[in-house]
Amino acid sequence: MNLHAKYPAVSDLRSHAKRRVPKFIWEYLDSATGDERTKARNRDCLDDIRFAPSILHGEIQTDLSTEMLGHKFPLPIGVAPVGMSGLVWPHAEKLLAQAAATAGIPYCLSTVATQTPEDLAPDIGEHAWFQMYPPRDEDIRADLLRRAKASGFSTLVITVDVPVASRRERQVRSGLQTPPKLTPRLLAQIATCPTWAIGMAQAGMPRMRLIDEYAGEPTALSSTAHAGYLLRTSPDWNYVTWLRDNWQGNFVVKGVMREDAAAKLESVGVDAIWVSNHAGRQFDAAPATIEILPQVRAACDVPIIIDSGFETGLDVLRAKALGADFVFLGRGFHYALAALGAHGPAHLIDILAKDIEANMGQMGARTLVDVADNLL
Repeated sequence: MNLHAKYPAVSDLRSHAKRRVPKFIWEYLDSATGDERTKARNRDCLDDIRFAPSILHGEIQTDLSTEMLGHKFPLPIGVAPVGMSGLVWPHAEKLLAQAAATAGIPYCLSTVATQTPEDLAPDIGEHAWFQMYPPRDEDIRADLLRRAKASGFSTLVITVDVPVASRRERQVRSGLQTPPKLTPRLLAQIATCPTWAIGMAQAGMPRMRLIDEYAGEPTALSSTAHAGYLLRTSPDWNYVTWLRDNWQGNFVVKGVMREDAAAKLESVGVDAIWVSNHAGRQFDAAPATIEILPQVRAACDVPIIIDSGFETGLDVLRAKALGADFVFLGRGFHYALAALGAHGPAHLIDILAKDIEANMGQMGARTLVDVADNLL
């Protein structure tokens, strides 16, 4: 099948994904918190960034590569960590890790994924990142670092923008619990999605295997306050310093939305800043990440990663033009999985690469650095 003929854009994958998964899964993946204003703001602010097209620049050869954290990547994109990926599609973490490794781009595994670092060790490739929700217990913290390093994960990411569980009202209304409890309502939804249901039956009930090893027997909680909250704490600056001192490798702090915090993080030895508003899933009064990006860029010299609301290759160029080094996508890769299964992630990477290249051609930009010259 010519996937580009049927699914040429992320929006096509999103539409098809919505039909292929039960409603409660869709609400988990697609929802934000509150009235979802932050989620909408992410999209609106990206759309407001425009470029001047170029003419009469002759034929050009575009170079989509970028350097970050001591590596040269063929594309400036990565796979963002998403909790319980395996709930969206069977074996999601494995499929995403394999696609990223094949493409030579980073894949970031969540602490609250359905697979452990050891499970993914054969699939992660050279650019595997491990995202940590901060455990309160120092022994658990140290053990997670040891396991991630032993499994081949080279970059540590700590997420700092989830001090408490958010409300995520749309997700709560769906009836989802963690671990999942199959009520008659949810079973009726599952019955309408046979491909998803058969795959899940074969893979087994998704659960947070890494967290369960430390938390003990799974406890039924609301869908927004999973078992991870039984172990985690709200970190402070001393916590960040401890991680920097105890992790041998690149260290990234995710969830930065203030320039003063970015400057201080650089001073304590963080290797990169990750600008994120958790895709609107935590705080409905937050600015769009693309709004805050120029201020963070002006405040520090370390590489800047950004996520939240990015959907297209043109969005990636918008971030590059305003100072980001790398763009990570979470929802987009899960739309691709739900739409096309194992074929989805590679197809999304191809969509993004083609879109980046086409828009660079419109601007006469030979490299990603040149894109900023066309900002309006």
